[in-house]
Amino acid sequence: MVEIHPTAIVSSKAKLGTNVKVGPFSIIEDEVEIGDNTVIHSSVKIRNYTKIGSNCEIYEGCVIGNIPQHLGFKGEISYVEIGNNTVLREYCTVHRGTSFDDGITRIGNNTYLMAYVHIAHDCKVGDNTILANCVTLAGHVRIGNYVFVGGLTPIHQFCRIGDYAMVGGASAVDKDIPPFTRASKNHVLLYGLNLVGLKRRGFSSETIKLLKEAYRILFRTSPTLAEGIKEVEEKLPKTKEIQMLLDFVKTTKRGIAPEASKRKLLISDEE
Repeated sequence: MVEIHPTAIVSSKAKLGTNVKVGPFSIIEDEVEIGDNTVIHSSVKIRNYTKIGSNCEIYEGCVIGNIPQHLGFKGEISYVEIGNNTVLREYCTVHRGTSFDDGITRIGNNTYLMAYVHIAHDCKVGDNTILANCVTLAGHVRIGNYVFVGGLTPIHQFCRIGDYAMVGGASAVDKDIPPFTRASKNHVLLYGLNLVGLKRRGFSSETIKLLKEAYRILFRTSPTLAEGIKEVEEKLPKTKEIQMLLDFVKTTKRGIAPEASKRKLLISDEE
């Protein structure tokens, strides 16, 4: 059974799963797929080439699948994909991908987007991640799994936030945030590991101890990031978590956010 309010407009070409509910004044266009048990509240617009998983909930005023805010976009077919068990609260916007990337904007499973979140073209948001009110992602942003981003935080295009990281509110992210770390301020600085998050996710004391040492070497004591990588590789065991951290910092293109203590020293030197 599908429950569609009489005032909703649903294309005959849209594919709706079992027990989908569509609220008043919502519009669902062609080439849309919605999984079982998903609820679309009132005044939602879901545009062409959007796929939404099962057990999702889309709240009032959301617009999903609109064309990218990209001057080079020429109307090509591109997509939005949203996983299972994901919630979009009031007035979230999610734009389609572009041919300048892989053409897909993707949001993972079990992810929670609070009110007024904006996901721009070609972004990838992982599983079990929370973006608080008014977080805005520019194009091509990559956010990992089990990430929390505080409200009113803009994230610059092409930036990455690694798995299990936490970013404080109003932080203005213009550099990459490594996995397992905690960052905040405008512009964003690193403030050690996301210890509360790591403990909640069941990371062992030994793993956290190794990550602390890797963080200290990479971001606090080494003169350069390249020297820090070399020292970590030589001194610390190659655990899965250490390798994740090294792989992330090795592949940065935007650069890694400065460590807070180093940033203070730089400001002091400039003065």
